[in-house]
Amino acid sequence: MSFLIPKPMTRRAVLRGAVGGTSIGVALPFLDAFLNENGTALAATGAPLPLRFGTWYWGLGHTPGHAITPKTRTAAGIDFLEECKALKPHEQHLNYFGGFNMPLDGRSNYTHFSGWVASRTGSAPSSNSDIPAPTLDLLVADQIAKNTRFQTLDVTAAGIPRENYSARSTNSRAAAEASPEKLYQRIFGFEFADPNKADFRPDTRMVVRKSVLSAIGEERRALFRKLGNSDRARLDEYFTSIRQLENQLDVQMQKPAPNLACAIPAAPRRDGAEQNMPQGLEVDTVIANHRMMAQMVAMAVACNQTKIFNVVFSDNFSHMRRPGQTYTHHLLTHEETQDKELGYQPVAFWFNCRTMEGLATFIEAFKDIREGSGTLLDNVLIFAATETNYARVHSLDGVPVFTIGHAGGRIKTGLHVVGNGDPITRVGLTAMQIMGVPIDSWGTQSLRTSKTITEVLA
Repeated sequence: MSFLIPKPMTRRAVLRGAVGGTSIGVALPFLDAFLNENGTALAATGAPLPLRFGTWYWGLGHTPGHAITPKTRTAAGIDFLEECKALKPHEQHLNYFGGFNMPLDGRSNYTHFSGWVASRTGSAPSSNSDIPAPTLDLLVADQIAKNTRFQTLDVTAAGIPRENYSARSTNSRAAAEASPEKLYQRIFGFEFADPNKADFRPDTRMVVRKSVLSAIGEERRALFRKLGNSDRARLDEYFTSIRQLENQLDVQMQKPAPNLACAIPAAPRRDGAEQNMPQGLEVDTVIANHRMMAQMVAMAVACNQTKIFNVVFSDNFSHMRRPGQTYTHHLLTHEETQDKELGYQPVAFWFNCRTMEGLATFIEAFKDIREGSGTLLDNVLIFAATETNYARVHSLDGVPVFTIGHAGGRIKTGLHVVGNGDPITRVGLTAMQIMGVPIDSWGTQSLRTSKTITEVLA
């Protein structure tokens, strides 16, 4: 591999420009010009490509017997059933952990709460609001994310900002970003006035419809002249993806025509007859939000704006609804009658299938970004988990967990790992050790473990 650039470019290279008098910068993805001849390390310093860590959360578990066929011992190959068939094309990039339990040591099972707290903090909560220890993403952040713009990037496609599963303690649970438009603005440094307000005035810091790419046009052209063909193609893909995101959000970023303007109604009351009114988002809206957010999070990671991210597809009381229906996913898990012939709840099952399709989309967002000699997925580890096994009975035995990504070659993939009733904290401990957190054990009481899952270590 040869470059037209006489000396290695620094990873900190940023293209700069101005929009509406406001200075902006667009960080670059990893180019060949940053890397050694093998595409495995930074040319300027010899340092390896950075590792990143993230979590992906979904609520309400799986449909027993219809997600992944159980195994009695750890082995290569994952038998994806109908509910998880969307993950099959990505088998070589993930692991499935089944048969791990969450012992509570006599504490109550605070439904839809104890599960996520135990798996992400290593400790069982003492109440339905107790978060007794930092979540694992923050322990990893303390190790690898000291010099990034965002220590963590927390987003939710489910529309409920408070349902974020990252916290230092009970009182430090930060809100997640629930708006794709605001997430875009946050990543690229823009803020927009509400275009639907009667007194709308364009933000003086930007020119309407003048994009980030337009603002850095001259620097972008100068950079292209310096790069080899491979880097030019990579940058073209990268900038095309930015433009596509801008186009996706364009309608929502502009003031609507007067006849299209919408009025924001008064907040509905939650008393009396309105107590049972429909809540939450339609599933197609959640999926659309999640797809845009997945692309933006992956791009933020590729641009070194963050090394830690937390993405919520659906919250632990999943408020998703089917179009035209009032029942939420959560209510259906408890109130839908099992089909006698099928042996399961068909609508709840449908929601679970759509959720796994969402996870597949998230994997694809990282897989589609080239980095070095591979993809962004090669240098990331994602901990994907839920709060229960079978939501109808709030089971905490055999709660499913996936790991996704190759963590710079530190983890084997394509494995079905069998826990045989061991505490689920073994998965979190192993993930943190892979990410370089210097701990030999993790958790409290029966959740405490020092047993690394050596089968997945490369």
